[in-house]
Amino acid sequence: MIINPIEFHIRNIPYTIRSAKVDDAQNLSEVRLQVDGETENMDREKGEAYIDEADFKQIIIEDTESPQNLFLVCEVGERIAGFSRCEGKSLKRIAHKVEFGVGVLKEFWGYGIGKNLLKMSIRWADDNGIKKITLNVLETNEKAIMLYKNNGFEVEGVLKNDKLLSDGRYYDTVVMGRFHP
Repeated sequence: MIINPIEFHIRNIPYTIRSAKVDDAQNLSEVRLQVDGETENMDREKGEAYIDEADFKQIIIEDTESPQNLFLVCEVGERIAGFSRCEGKSLKRIAHKVEFGVGVLKEFWGYGIGKNLLKMSIRWADDNGIKKITLNVLETNEKAIMLYKNNGFEVEGVLKNDKLLSDGRYYDTVVMGRFHP
């Protein structure tokens, strides 16, 4: 689905959040790869489950056509600084929900980009009859957990020893959801 772009100006950084376009595919491939290498909060290490330009083009086309999917990008100048995606399924028993994922380049942390991608996704879901948004977050990502809680998400469960990080230790994944009746 496509939404109208919204402009933000936070701490002297102007940016626009808009629906992804096919022309964004190459940049998204590069940004996703960089984000994966900048934090262990993602499921992937840098280079794992790589999505190339052609695959991103296909994802963007499918998300644009699907009323249950939303692919947003945050543009700072000519650069993509972050992205989010809500992905739903057409199966009748779970068609009421989408899964949310987000990634922001480290140099753009602290400008509300992740928060605004989340808020726009929530608004889209509420306006389009999506009843539930789910997400997974690493237990150590306390800022993200607080952001989600402050936006109506609740902890629904914990996947124990779910992620093996570079320190050789296992960490829990927190499963969160927001239900909008």
